Amino acid sequence: MGGHDTGSPYASHTPAETEQMLDAVGAATEADLFDIPEGVRFDGEFDIESRSERAVRQEFGGMLDRNDDLTEFLGRGHYDHYVPSLVDHLSDRQEFLSSYTQYQPEIAQGFLQALFEYQSMLVELTGLDVANCSLYDAATALGETATLASRVRATTGNRVLVPEHLHEGKRGVLENYADGANLTVESYPMVDGAADVEAIEELVDDDLLLLYAESPTVRGVIEESLADIGTIADEHEALFALGSDPVALSVLEEPDAVGADVVIGDAATLGIGTAYGMGLGMFATRKEFLRQVPGRLVGVGEDSTGRRAYTLTLQTREQHIRRERATSNICTNQAWVALRTAIHAASLGPEGLVDLARTCITSATELADQLDEITGVAAPVHDRHHFREFLARTDQPAQAIADELVDEGFAVHAVDEHLLQLCVTETNEDSTERLVDAVQEVVA
Repeated sequence: MGGHDTGSPYASHTPAETEQMLDAVGAATEADLFDIPEGVRFDGEFDIESRSERAVRQEFGGMLDRNDDLTEFLGRGHYDHYVPSLVDHLSDRQEFLSSYTQYQPEIAQGFLQALFEYQSMLVELTGLDVANCSLYDAATALGETATLASRVRATTGNRVLVPEHLHEGKRGVLENYADGANLTVESYPMVDGAADVEAIEELVDDDLLLLYAESPTVRGVIEESLADIGTIADEHEALFALGSDPVALSVLEEPDAVGADVVIGDAATLGIGTAYGMGLGMFATRKEFLRQVPGRLVGVGEDSTGRRAYTLTLQTREQHIRRERATSNICTNQAWVALRTAIHAASLGPEGLVDLARTCITSATELADQLDEITGVAAPVHDRHHFREFLARTDQPAQAIADELVDEGFAVHAVDEHLLQLCVTETNEDSTERLVDAVQEVVA
């Protein structure tokens, strides 16, 4: 087929070219290429009555007023931390919102610097050498870690070992990644909410690619055996990956000190608040795996005049390099969310971040102690240190209690027949006394 003789080769097809292509596939019109059911086919009218802005706002206001006004004590991967207003004001600046991605460094120095600072914060929190400037969420970060392990681990094995207590959504995403890479995902047991190290030793062999642990776990337990788990992985030349988040890392053991090769998690615990879907995949690793990092890296150097300059120094998806050399097909990298996380972390500073983390520990402990005094409730279930959240065992069915608490204005997780999970942060700690009273009334 003849193309354009002049101008851009990416210009729209001419009518003659379109007709020639339709003839080749045996279609009369472009519409014939699409099989759209009559019931959902657009006929040129939306049948929506036009209204003024005031009327629309009034309509939506009334609609939202019908929602249940619940105080949430939910967690399990979604955590509500207070986001200072300056995060909104700074991240909503036009130069940040209008920057889709930073391919042209000469016009994106400000955004690139912010992403460089975000990476630097993760390096400082993890102790590792390299952090990329974000993935979709913690689940995709785990999937990318598994495929990274399959590339760098010199073995014919294909096993990925994860905790028995792993969020079902995260497990599902990992298995999707594993299926495409011909990997096998297996679980190791937990004892009192933490990893069973003896069981891990029995399960691990030289076919292991990746050993993954979390601290805090999905149940809020702080893992105390990370160094032992890291040693087991190292002895079998497997990668050791640790799941955590920036707030927890400000007070917990530095991942590098316990032998972690990769640190992943959801960095959107800062900058976003509870988004129920919007995440920010944290990913940090050792320098030796630099060329295998998914996504992209922002680096710093000098321009031709000697001025400090930022640029995308590594882009490893197939859009940027030859497909056979690509490490991932990850696309959107949540740059604007990473910007918000960096602003929030910088506004807190080191001391503020530690104070926030300590609140997550003390508030959870205090709420568990208060619930434990209620007849028919035992908390926490696991005799461990907790971060943000914990389990409470109930004599009555947990789901029935959770349903009745909704009527009292509170939302909690029912994770098993007799297990509730509750999460406390600085945004709901002032409601814990009312929650305790409500639980006492419900179980009476």
